[in-house]
Amino acid sequence: MSREEAARKGGEATSKSHDKDFYEKIGKKGGEATSESHDKDFYQENGEKGGQKGGEATAKSHGKDFYEKIGKKGGEATFESHDKDFYKKIGKKGGKANSDGDNN
Repeated sequence: MSREEAARKGGEATSKSHDKDFYEKIGKKGGEATSESHDKDFYQENGEKGGQKGGEATAKSHGKDFYEKIGKKGGEATFESHDKDFYKKIGKKGGKANSDGDNN
């Protein structure tokens, strides 16, 4: 049995015997341990690489329809959780950024 097969089998066995809380607890523990042993540069470097790799992989495996669908979902979720003042505030912020020469 290869290492990959053994890991997969172990992961499947673990997922059958543990619930969501278990994974949340071990994820939190791992995150805390990592944050204690790494600095800001570590997160910036890995975030940039990981985000870029993930974005490239997603772009290769999904088409325009996928992005339209998730964009619409995100917009609807934002609309449901924010009021009119939120949109006024971000509209002003965006307008100011563009007038300052920022193209975000």
